[in-house]
Amino acid sequence: MKNSFLVASAFIFLLTSCINDLDTLPLNETDATSETAYAEPSSYLNGLSYLYGYWALVSQNDMGSPDIAVADAGQSELTRMYMVLNELSTDSFKIIWGDNYIVPIQYHRWTSADNEAIIAVYTRCMKGITLVNEYLIQTTDEKLNDRGHSDDIATIHQYRAEARFNRALYYYLLLDLFGNPPFALEENIGGELPKQIGREALYSWIEGELLDLANSEDMPAKGEVPYPRASKGSVWAVLARMYLNAEVYTGTPQWQKAKDAAANVIGMGYQLHPNYQELFMQDNTTNGATEEFIVGVVYDKDNTQSWGGTTHLVSATLSADANTAIAQNLGLSGMLNPENWNGYHVADDYVQRFRLNGVQWGATSGFGYDKDNSDKRAFFYNIGSTKEFDNTTTDTGWRCWKFTGLYSDGHTVSDAEPNYLFSSIDFPVFRLAEMYLIFAEADARLNGGVVTDPAAVDYIGQLRQRAGVASTTPSAIDLDWLLDERARELMWEGHRRTDLIRYGYFTSMQFPWTLKGGVMNGKVSLPEHRKVYPIILSDLNANPNLVQNPGY
Repeated sequence: MKNSFLVASAFIFLLTSCINDLDTLPLNETDATSETAYAEPSSYLNGLSYLYGYWALVSQNDMGSPDIAVADAGQSELTRMYMVLNELSTDSFKIIWGDNYIVPIQYHRWTSADNEAIIAVYTRCMKGITLVNEYLIQTTDEKLNDRGHSDDIATIHQYRAEARFNRALYYYLLLDLFGNPPFALEENIGGELPKQIGREALYSWIEGELLDLANSEDMPAKGEVPYPRASKGSVWAVLARMYLNAEVYTGTPQWQKAKDAAANVIGMGYQLHPNYQELFMQDNTTNGATEEFIVGVVYDKDNTQSWGGTTHLVSATLSADANTAIAQNLGLSGMLNPENWNGYHVADDYVQRFRLNGVQWGATSGFGYDKDNSDKRAFFYNIGSTKEFDNTTTDTGWRCWKFTGLYSDGHTVSDAEPNYLFSSIDFPVFRLAEMYLIFAEADARLNGGVVTDPAAVDYIGQLRQRAGVASTTPSAIDLDWLLDERARELMWEGHRRTDLIRYGYFTSMQFPWTLKGGVMNGKVSLPEHRKVYPIILSDLNANPNLVQNPGY
């Protein structure tokens, strides 16, 4: 299913009205019209696959030609820059390169002036919403009847439900990252420019839309459609995360709703994959890992080539020396990963949240700690580095190789393979482990800050057992311990910023990290407006209905 769905996502999707309030580039001259795009009933599935694929695709041409106004195509991709905005702005992720988007995000100095990471995520989400709105216009019963596709109405009702889910997910990303984005539905295609409705009202709309899908016969149940298509489990997963952060978005906590939503997902039959490392291997689509994935972004080196996606998480993490040495430590010949961009690092204060036995700085072999007897979610390496992270040099702090060129049978990507520089690792946007953690945290929030529900204790126990550290789980699991467990379980999956904001730590001087606010020891407070990113200037200039977020 993976390859066929990806091939379908290359379908040239109709966009009758360019997004005139965003800084986008013209569509391909070969774009279809509605009359030709939907000439055959199979075209509706092709159009739906493009909506799913938009997380991974940078244009309708090739991986080097972005269709939005971001100079570097790889840096225009949604998954990559979603991860950057949510991780680089926190303690979990450091980049030593000098690209113009990096320093402002890493040191909390971004403004409403152009920043390509902010532009990419904002524009991709808004364009994704526009694509869904256009799809919904083109798939009404009236349109289907006019085209002689009446026999396909029931099937396409399901496609429409999946499209609406994608739109709600895009809006959730905007709610979390930008607070008060423009709100556009089908009537805005070729009509009035969208207006803002406020963060609380947007939250309410997303909740209503998702609950409607959760109760709709059109939205498929888990197992009724193949991975990576969305199901009711996907719907409840977004609700669970949104409810967990409801107090941030609306001022009113919804802990019980978060716990109940997570329980709904858990009860649908997703499975915790027994091998954590396999979740992030090149064959995670076929090795059983996706039984844990609730929403995933699909990548395939032969069909969805991108310098974003999981390719950057594989290629940017290691130096040539580390790449070769880690492979040798694992009993492999050659290199672990196909390239050595050598830009991504982790400071020691974050790595200390993992249980690592025998940490040693200045060692000349191994990993810099006893990997075999440490947390199995720890994929770190410090040989040749100093403990104190320095963003101006390549050999400080830790390197993380969570996403790699490895396959489950032990071989690595070979330069003899076509397109070997690109990754085939699917990126998990939501997985079952997060639902376990949401259930436990919501229970703790409801019970004085300590987990009391035996089911929640069991869920945490399952995660710790898989990580090989069950014996070190505290008898009383409190909120701060859960935050650290989320750091260990969900590292580099796009959660950290949202977590720190929910805990009140993102802007607090009482929660320092290396280079927070551009200060080495990070003992600074950040302005409260940093909890959301600004509306991009090109959209503000093009749409007089919009106002900038406070502080920008």
